Amino acid sequence: METLSPPIITSTVSIPYSNGSVLVRSHGLSSLILRKPRSPAANPSLISSRSSFNRASAVEHGKTSVSIDLSDPNWKRKYEREFEERFSIPHITDVFPDAEAIRSTFCLKMRSPTEDFVGGYPSDEEWHGYINNNDRVLLKVISYSSPTSAGAECIDSDCSWVEQWIHRAGPREKIYFRPEQVKAAIITCGGLCPGLNDVIRHIVITLEIYGVKNIVGIPFGYKGFSDKDLTEMPLSRKVVQNIHLSGGSLLGVSRGGPSVSEIVDSMEERGINMLFVLGGNGTHAGANAIHDECRKRKMKVAVVGVPKTIDNDILHMDKTFGFDTAVEEAQRAINSAYIEAHSAYHGIGIVKLMGRNSGFIAMQASLASGQVDICLIPEVPFNIHGPNGVLKHLKYLIETKGSAVICVAEGAGQNLLEKTNAKDASGNTILGDFGVHIQQETKKYFKEVSMPVDVKYIDPTYMIRAVRANASDGILCTVLGQNAVHGAFAGYSGITVGIINTHYAYLPIPEVIAYPKSVDPNSRMWHRCLTSTGQPDFI
Repeated sequence: METLSPPIITSTVSIPYSNGSVLVRSHGLSSLILRKPRSPAANPSLISSRSSFNRASAVEHGKTSVSIDLSDPNWKRKYEREFEERFSIPHITDVFPDAEAIRSTFCLKMRSPTEDFVGGYPSDEEWHGYINNNDRVLLKVISYSSPTSAGAECIDSDCSWVEQWIHRAGPREKIYFRPEQVKAAIITCGGLCPGLNDVIRHIVITLEIYGVKNIVGIPFGYKGFSDKDLTEMPLSRKVVQNIHLSGGSLLGVSRGGPSVSEIVDSMEERGINMLFVLGGNGTHAGANAIHDECRKRKMKVAVVGVPKTIDNDILHMDKTFGFDTAVEEAQRAINSAYIEAHSAYHGIGIVKLMGRNSGFIAMQASLASGQVDICLIPEVPFNIHGPNGVLKHLKYLIETKGSAVICVAEGAGQNLLEKTNAKDASGNTILGDFGVHIQQETKKYFKEVSMPVDVKYIDPTYMIRAVRANASDGILCTVLGQNAVHGAFAGYSGITVGIINTHYAYLPIPEVIAYPKSVDPNSRMWHRCLTSTGQPDFI
């Protein structure tokens, strides 16, 4: 389908990595990316000098470019203004300046729901549970004293403190949709993830508290907008009451779908004026394109995303729903691999976990288990063979410990595999199976060195995706679902909701889909993982 994902180019510092890759720190964004070197023509924003702190730089968002000269004594205020503009969230009044704001129908002082919600819920006293539109959440909470500090994200050589504020999520005192006029739709896209049903459930429950009667689920993602054989699923508290007790999605999932114009045509036909989209980066890019098309057509529609990625690779957010459950469920696979390896003569257990572009699950599962000897993730380059390779260290472990456990993220080691250039329906590159590859290379290596080993390989991917959310994710899903509805009624569109430094916030979709979040190889969390596994650098 057509999607819109505007490039967000920021001031950067690039540091050559030992294997020819480049470690790029993006100022104004929240992570490190390990990138292969590109030519200046291919990436003019890449500054190839560590001294680039003192140079003028450009920060682009869409078609807007703001020049920031670090030699300007007022650069900090200019940077903060530019950041505020980038993270401003679209509102109905941007297109409809005269849109009527009415008193919110969401009030927890109500004793029982009333039939007429237009005047709001009756209450004996004023309710003070609303969020002020000027409330903000701080994006960064660590003040680094040096660019050499572990995980440091600095804009200048002094690591000057720059405040970066984003919009706090929650119910507003004024709303821009009358509940009796709302038709809300929910879609779930991409792959399965623990917690989908929890989010669906709380979107429906919160919509009903506002007074919405017309709530539908669009089956099988964006495809449900165009496939005539797929009909809307009416949703209510009664329908969703117990769906969180099982995994999967009540609505079904799929990848890809029709064009943006077809989706918006279908929304117009159906009278949908609130759309809640549960999905990852690609799904959010589609949601943003739908938001833009609705604005272009002057449609009063709120499009709100809820980030769903089991890999935890959405920018800026502490975590996404399903991630905690995935880490917890991965413990079963790792423990099984450990028992198999520990119980065999020269046993080796290999576990492959999810993580296309980022190794958060593999890293945290390894850290949590305490049973992993080698953790391999996409962000950290490694060699399998050679004097400093993985297999050499594996031989050392077998000789000294008698067994070993390896945990690999699915996106690790792709440079060591033959590329197919094939894509899935979402446009993602189909990865080679590195887990099987390292299993085969391990058997081959130990046969060559005449050392008998017993290798067991476990891939629990689909078992993990299909389970219900654990308690931690259940709470996260509940709050995300509630805040998605609050954001829509407050008149915001083209936004997503997430948890930032333990607080819930709204962010403009383009800012969270610029590129996948990845593990910083210089972060304290990766250092903790290395401390736990005891593994060396494999370069």
